[in-house]
Amino acid sequence: MLENPAPPLGDGLDSDPAAGNAVPRPTPRHQQLIVTIYGLYGRSNGGALPVSVLISMLDDLGVESSGVRSSVSRLKRRGVLESVRQGGVAAYRLAPNLEDVFQEGDRRIFSPRRATAADRWLLIAFSVPESQRHLRHQLRSMLTRMGFGSVTPGLWIAPGNTYEDISHQLERAGLTEYVEFFKAEHLTAGDVKDKVSRWWDLPALESLYAEFIERFAPVLARWEAEAAAPGPDADRAAFADYVQLLTQWRRLPYLDPGLPAEFLPAGWHGLTAERIFAELHRLLNGPARQHAERLLAATGTSGTA
Repeated sequence: MLENPAPPLGDGLDSDPAAGNAVPRPTPRHQQLIVTIYGLYGRSNGGALPVSVLISMLDDLGVESSGVRSSVSRLKRRGVLESVRQGGVAAYRLAPNLEDVFQEGDRRIFSPRRATAADRWLLIAFSVPESQRHLRHQLRSMLTRMGFGSVTPGLWIAPGNTYEDISHQLERAGLTEYVEFFKAEHLTAGDVKDKVSRWWDLPALESLYAEFIERFAPVLARWEAEAAAPGPDADRAAFADYVQLLTQWRRLPYLDPGLPAEFLPAGWHGLTAERIFAELHRLLNGPARQHAERLLAATGTSGTA
């Protein structure tokens, strides 16, 4: 587990079943903010956060207590959160079986790796009996959320270093028996860069990166300007910005599987977005965590199991 744990991407925690194979738009909902908060701060507190602390944290993000309670109820129905008592107070904790999902998110967000043109590709072929055709949609949706491109309807592709994450996802979903994995080199004549633009919806992904930059480039400029003389409520402001940052960013390292820069369009916004995220993480993570720990300390539950 990373020192600075992050929330999971994909795996249905945020996904919209009606979205099909479309690249999802960055429209954070209250539930997504709550998942981000648990990924960042709940796991280091025994997986649980007191109700009062959760309400205070969401208040810092402009969410009213009624919105927190309704969103928590939805997450409980979906098996993401459970009701517990911690230190004699009411709390919610992450479902224990989700820890490996969050660990995958840690790797994707904080240990990204962009493949090179010399790396091999991972190919996935699947075959589903007609009697279980509903699983085809589930497989396609999962592969799309994990950043795979489509060579043909039954053949999907990603950089070779994505094998561990996707194999865990498929095993967890009980879909491994329908899938075959291959490591391969591209041997067909023609420009691979042109093929990549057909296998992935790069304009849609580029649009997501552009929206991220539009929103957070000014945030980075503001924090760089304030770094020398932070305001009196800097930790609280850092917390609000950091949670919003992670909530909008955490899908992107999945939708973009780390395609080689050589195969991407000139001026690819993803590289700029990665720099903005890394700088804001460096500036905000520490102060945001201090604010969260103060809220937990006020309840006497900080660091308890």
